[in-house]
Amino acid sequence: MSDALPTGLTPQEAIEMLQSHPQAVLVDIRSSMEFLFVGHPKGAVHVAWIDEPDWVVNPHFVTEIRKLLLGGAICDKEISNCAPVILICRSGKRSLEAGKALIQEGFRSVFHVDEGFEGELDENHHRGSVGGWRFHGLPWEQC
Repeated sequence: MSDALPTGLTPQEAIEMLQSHPQAVLVDIRSSMEFLFVGHPKGAVHVAWIDEPDWVVNPHFVTEIRKLLLGGAICDKEISNCAPVILICRSGKRSLEAGKALIQEGFRSVFHVDEGFEGELDENHHRGSVGGWRFHGLPWEQC
């Protein structure tokens, strides 16, 4: 069992990777409610890592990511031939855990947005003022 970690990216590095690697996929792994009502990066695909109503790890997470990539995630050659998977959550903690699970299942090009979508809490316990995708003014939308 591997204890390798996904590579951390800033929100700016993530969007640069998406722009320079057309095969890269940005996966928002937050709950359905977060994805819909808090907002999400434009172009992100939603696959929840932990979701309501039970708040347990999605047992189909790895399979759902494989389906997204149509088999391009598992590659035996150079890592540069693998489709990059970029995970994003609220603040970078869940995406780190989900990325570890993908690596353990053979994914080789796994990244996560270390600031997440909303960033860490500030001194007033609010998100969105310290870091994160939205804080940096990157494209996002809300349902």
